[in-house]
Amino acid sequence: MVKQLRLGLFENAQANDSGTSTWRHPDNQRYLFDRLDYWGQTAKLAEDAGFDFLFLADAWGWAEVNGTRPDIATTEGLDLPRLDPAIVLAALIPQTTRLGLVATGSVLLEPPYSFARRMATLDILSGGRIGWNIVTTGTADTAVQAFGVDMVGHDERYVMADEFMQVVYKLWEEAWERDALVRDKNGVFADASKVHRIAHEGKYFRSHGYGNTQRSPQGAPVLFQAGASPAGREFGGKHGEAIFVGSGTAEQLLGHSSAIRAEAVKNGRRADEVKVMWAMAAIVGSTEEEAKAKYASVADAQDPALTVASYAWFTGLDLSSFDRDTPMKELHTELSQTQVARFADKTVGNVLDDWHAHGVGARPIVGTPEQVADKMIELADGGDLDGFLFAPTIPPASTKDFVEHVLPILRERGRIGPMSDETSTLRERLLGTNSPDLADSHPGSAYRRS
Repeated sequence: MVKQLRLGLFENAQANDSGTSTWRHPDNQRYLFDRLDYWGQTAKLAEDAGFDFLFLADAWGWAEVNGTRPDIATTEGLDLPRLDPAIVLAALIPQTTRLGLVATGSVLLEPPYSFARRMATLDILSGGRIGWNIVTTGTADTAVQAFGVDMVGHDERYVMADEFMQVVYKLWEEAWERDALVRDKNGVFADASKVHRIAHEGKYFRSHGYGNTQRSPQGAPVLFQAGASPAGREFGGKHGEAIFVGSGTAEQLLGHSSAIRAEAVKNGRRADEVKVMWAMAAIVGSTEEEAKAKYASVADAQDPALTVASYAWFTGLDLSSFDRDTPMKELHTELSQTQVARFADKTVGNVLDDWHAHGVGARPIVGTPEQVADKMIELADGGDLDGFLFAPTIPPASTKDFVEHVLPILRERGRIGPMSDETSTLRERLLGTNSPDLADSHPGSAYRRS
């Protein structure tokens, strides 16, 4: 029996994403990111096509090179302005019925108490369709300036993240039992015996008191994570329910999947309890030549001068200060080590050329609908993937091409499930469980009150 694949749509509440600037492309409509109509149409497109969730990436930092923000970053809308993804998703709750809604949130910059309330509120109002993409803030060097907090080293941020999880698990799972809210006008509004005071006194966080919201339909939202560093994989194997991996061959993806599943088992979880999804892009044409021409038009829409500022935004490394022949393995950063590690066998010049083409995102699959579907199936089977996070190179045109031409082939081949009007929580839909709760083997379930 072939594995049916899960599908998410990657978006960003700003004009550009992934370190590229394609807003000038004639088919790009996300330059209208601050219009609710754009998001309503995007959510409808995803839900009608049968995507499992809409994923909104986020960042707090901005591009700087040697402490100065390049004018071109502003001119081309590289990173600013942006909107709060949680508020965008809140606006989409009444416009959707089945679609999962996933927001990115930072453990370095967000107080866990207020963050837990925000996510619980979204989960309550959506009927249990919320996910959280856990990040330790890859653009931390500039973000900490804005928040007025101290910089924390890359690996230590994952230690900090683990403690953050302890606090929010207590608030989501321990503070209010599922049936504590009674609302009986002839009895009680809430059962006091089922509302509990939480206490946390740690190295990074302190929280004492009562959860600000009742327990939401899922308790903890579905937990997403991406991180290729050893510390990131360890964290994802312990906490993540859906893990995103970057580009590579089927063999390389299998290595990522195996490492993540091994970390899950190390933490007392089943290997298949974590869904591994490849963050992908595709340029689809009726012929291979048409697809290649579309891809060329993406590069033509961008200013090459933006590439240096873009890479520095993610990594803190000014590649223009190095010779093009410098091996990337000689460079080090305390920011997103993923974006250095992925180029370990390349030179600075290779990275500048590659980054201009697709930034932090995966190199798109470029070809006919059949070629794209074939490649996806090859990578899914060879890389032990559970699904894909589709990132449109030109939103929403690339998404429409994928939905209209590639999805029907995947459905015909039995790799994507049939369309359904059935509603469920995001956890049940994405993980294939019969319960909206964290699995009993997940560390967060240990905090749950029966």
